[in-house]
Amino acid sequence: MTLTTSRRRFLQGAAASTVLLVGMRANGVMAAASETTDINPFVRIDATGRVTAIVKHFEMGQGPSTGLTTLIAEELGVTMDQIDYDFAPSNPQVYNNLLFGTFQGTGGSTAMANSFVQYRNAGAAAREMLIAAAASDWGVDESTLDIVAGQITGGGKSAPIADFVASAVSQDVPAEPRLRTPDEWRLIGKEGAVKRKDTAVKIDGSGTFAMDFHFDNQLVVMIAHAPRMGAVVKSFDDTDAKGMTGFEMAKTLPDNSGVAVFADTTWNAMQARDAIVVEWDNTNAEMRSSDTIRDELIAGVEMGEATYQTRGDQIDTANAISGAAKVIDKTFYFPLLAHAPMEPLTCTIEPIADGGVVLHDGAQFPTFGHMTLTQVLGLPMEKVQVKTVLAGGSFGRRANPTADYNLECAMAFALTDRSRPVKLVWSRDDDIRGGYYRPAFAHRVRVGLDEAGQIIGWDHRISGQSIMKGTAMEPMIVHDGVDHSSIEGVADTVYNVPGMSVGLTDHAKATSVLWWRSVGHTHTAFVMESMIDMIASETDTDPLELRLSMLPGKTPAQTRMAGVLNKLAELSNWKAGAPDGQSRGLAVHHSFGSFVAEAVDVSGGGDDAVKIEKVYCAVDCGIAVNPDVIRAQMEGGIGFGIGHVMRDQITLTDGEVDQTNFPDYEPLRISDIGAIEVAIVASADAPTGVGEPGTPPSGPALANAIARAGGPRVTMLPMIDEVEFA
Repeated sequence: MTLTTSRRRFLQGAAASTVLLVGMRANGVMAAASETTDINPFVRIDATGRVTAIVKHFEMGQGPSTGLTTLIAEELGVTMDQIDYDFAPSNPQVYNNLLFGTFQGTGGSTAMANSFVQYRNAGAAAREMLIAAAASDWGVDESTLDIVAGQITGGGKSAPIADFVASAVSQDVPAEPRLRTPDEWRLIGKEGAVKRKDTAVKIDGSGTFAMDFHFDNQLVVMIAHAPRMGAVVKSFDDTDAKGMTGFEMAKTLPDNSGVAVFADTTWNAMQARDAIVVEWDNTNAEMRSSDTIRDELIAGVEMGEATYQTRGDQIDTANAISGAAKVIDKTFYFPLLAHAPMEPLTCTIEPIADGGVVLHDGAQFPTFGHMTLTQVLGLPMEKVQVKTVLAGGSFGRRANPTADYNLECAMAFALTDRSRPVKLVWSRDDDIRGGYYRPAFAHRVRVGLDEAGQIIGWDHRISGQSIMKGTAMEPMIVHDGVDHSSIEGVADTVYNVPGMSVGLTDHAKATSVLWWRSVGHTHTAFVMESMIDMIASETDTDPLELRLSMLPGKTPAQTRMAGVLNKLAELSNWKAGAPDGQSRGLAVHHSFGSFVAEAVDVSGGGDDAVKIEKVYCAVDCGIAVNPDVIRAQMEGGIGFGIGHVMRDQITLTDGEVDQTNFPDYEPLRISDIGAIEVAIVASADAPTGVGEPGTPPSGPALANAIARAGGPRVTMLPMIDEVEFA
């Protein structure tokens, strides 16, 4: 028998297990290889032609598992059904967030902004290598070929990409592959073209979350945490836990921050932890209550000299205001807020045969967890792996620069003989009572207006607890003593504000604090947009027209902010006003590179309970890669922001947190908002953030609507203290 075969078929058969990897080497140079090398890929194509996008940003519901696969699929030329995703391993040399420097992590709404070109380049390089292999085999010019729906076509020929995976490995990697132009896009920005990649596995339960891990012979550990910041373990008694079902042992953590209670299951660990009695040393503990903290913060924004003058000249502004025809003077207060994700904190450390460990985690900042385990366990970096899985929300909580829950798990693992997996579990009570919080802040603003109602001076004082100082992020964010996250959205406002002066005074932290969805913009947008609305009311000016007058288009940011206001006016039929029996509030803000304008329609007000009937939203986030994801993020950000300003706060009594769970820290309910409508402004600018920018304008838009409905001008949050909601 005579067997004939083409060179292509021979290569496919001889290397059936060959995989084409396109990504980066440690020196930052794009490269390609088979899976037998140490390349760190962004694109993986196996011998069957199945494509996998290696996603370096974790998925907590904000959409990078869809967005980054879309970029690869678009440039490579495959459908979304022909591509899967997997999370990248911890390797900050290759998978670092380009906007964070040397850290691998997800935050600041940077996933798409940092990856847009990088992932397109990887997909385009893979496409050109496959085409080069096909052109060589077919004897045709590469320029005549393209990949469409996973098929290489052109020159009168067609074949699946699987036929050329083996030969593509040996092709030169293009240093600057040609990126498809917008007129060629089939997926990017196309309505209805892409379904979320993480939806199906969440619906059918096949998706793996950190809480899902359970290994044979596993230990579950829960920590008895100190009830006050700064308290440490003095002693503990585990007499009542001994003999309880599943209880194994209880030990003080090496840093004395708590007691680790080990058992065979989560329930048994929780029961045993509740049975132990801990005596705490409160010598260095926080003992203040919320009323004291609020008074101290408000005192910090009185008209004395601020610690840091971050914009303008305080004396010049004061002189301008002293000659004003009218002065609007308001003080604002923002309480501590919890992140309260649906999936509480959890991770698992698994020992492996080579003496190393694997950290299984919904890892928002893999670098922090990776480094923490190496330090606590005394292992080199290469002996620690981080396996990132899905996370049930975060809002910043899983991106702690101290890697607090990874640290606890590592310390607990170190207390064992290291032969068994150890799973750390926090309850929701643990997170709400002993977690990290959006810091409390106070603002005082004095705005001077002349006889014509024009702003002639804006004195803005801020007092709060710095998030960044004392963390690994300090060199990036803190300059000349100023934590930029405390003043963002005010000192760098897009508005043209004459005579503006901004001062910041740091305040001693009463708890551990951490960034929270939209960070400083959570309070700065509320103050800026409330003040603008008060000026509009005082001068009898249309709130939208006043804002547009303060955006003269002298910068691209002003032009884009005016653009979302005009889009919102069109979407909401602004000139016609709110429906009969309703009132409308407006707010607009720039954060994380994006511009978002929102209008809230409410019924009630005055003596009647307030009902949120509808929220309108216009967003300019640059190129809209996945419109459906963008709308979902705007809706989620709006709900998150409104729910918290309505009724949430963390309070302290003698240093201990009062709230425990959702009954007294109540999240937004679906019945709280009647409807949300989102419009996306068409843009050719590079993509910017969508995970957080929907949150900042939502609170002030609601506050402005309530004031226009005859309700109080809310400046002290939460609103529930002054407003009844239906």
